[in-house]
Amino acid sequence: MKIFRSISEIQEYRKSLKGSIGFVPTMGALHNGHLSLIRKSIDNNDFTIVSIFINPTQFLPGEDLDKYPKREAADIKICELAKVDAIFMPIKEDMYSAIEPKILAPSQKAYILEGFKRPGHFDGVLQIVLKLFNIINPTRAYFGKKDAQQLYLIKDMVQSLFLHVELIPCEIVRENDGLALSSRNIYLNKEERTKALNISKALKMASKAMMKGEFQSIAIKNIIRKTMQGLYIEYIGIVDRDFNKIDKIELNNSIILLAAKVGNTRLIDNLWI
Repeated sequence: MKIFRSISEIQEYRKSLKGSIGFVPTMGALHNGHLSLIRKSIDNNDFTIVSIFINPTQFLPGEDLDKYPKREAADIKICELAKVDAIFMPIKEDMYSAIEPKILAPSQKAYILEGFKRPGHFDGVLQIVLKLFNIINPTRAYFGKKDAQQLYLIKDMVQSLFLHVELIPCEIVRENDGLALSSRNIYLNKEERTKALNISKALKMASKAMMKGEFQSIAIKNIIRKTMQGLYIEYIGIVDRDFNKIDKIELNNSIILLAAKVGNTRLIDNLWI
């Protein structure tokens, strides 16, 4: 496995590869959710490249940029054991210039839900993803469905800018107790982790209600809100796959999205219907 920190060196390496390239962009602190993306890429492509870069432009003032978990040695070992072909680990000074062009996410879809509480967050996400796509030039790129709004906006960018990359959405990976895997789960103490389980439990309760024939968005939201009592709920959103708000859930075309704070830790989860 090769490790590159220089943009020019990873680009030269990329030119030497003959065959399909799978790409998994990450911010490190790798867990089994990331590993599921990596394995899928390895299964589907001749080569797999993983990037590890904590992107400063997607963090708002006061967020956990400085505290975001860093486990470089462990991340390298995980990639090595998974038989990744190369890791790209750039530094901020190489990825961003003093005079930086701006990428603006479409406001009508980027300033709702996750973007309402974190205005400008998706500008930073699209900015770094576009840079990484241009550097790596992958055949396929793998993203988790847990970040559903991010996935939608990246898909829209790929289509709108005519980028030659196939996006592969990957299912949410959960721990045995149902908690969606996240690098931020390590912030939770034992009591907070128990409370956090009400997030996935709320989605299960919503699913059970739909199995009994309840598809009205307001009713489903009330079920979720009741199940999540005691948590600070940032939002409960029910949208179609194009992130339009809907009053009634449509099978195979809807997503329920949640964000809540457990103590000081902000967690998101969702259910694709």
